[in-house]
Amino acid sequence: MSKYQIVADTNIFVTALRSQFGAAYKLFSLIDSEIYQLNLSVPLALEYEAAAKAMLAEINLSEKDIDDILDFVISNSNHWQIFYLWRPQLDDPNDDTVLELAVTANCPYIITYNINDFKGTEKFGIKAITPKAFLAIVGEI
Repeated sequence: MSKYQIVADTNIFVTALRSQFGAAYKLFSLIDSEIYQLNLSVPLALEYEAAAKAMLAEINLSEKDIDDILDFVISNSNHWQIFYLWRPQLDDPNDDTVLELAVTANCPYIITYNINDFKGTEKFGIKAITPKAFLAIVGEI
């Protein structure tokens, strides 16, 4: 069976850094499994980094810890360059970045806690779902 192809919104990454007990953490703990393949672009990886480092005071991680985690996530992801833009499709330009990556990488799922921010992605064959819903689909909860 081939791996599910997904894009994880930045809110999933930062939530995984905040707590080891939620679905976001479980999702990222499975990143090197045979269940799914995370897809990243440079803009999304940079957004992960900026958001994570902006919350250093809130979490029990150092800047080096975040760099190490990002290195691991990036090394276990497919990398994509986005050559075309359809903006605006969504209300937030950062969400457009996530959508463009999902379309380019042919991902059926965008994993996010902000489902309403991704209304309209269905016309691209992409469904925005929570990490808990995705983990249920793949049989991990």
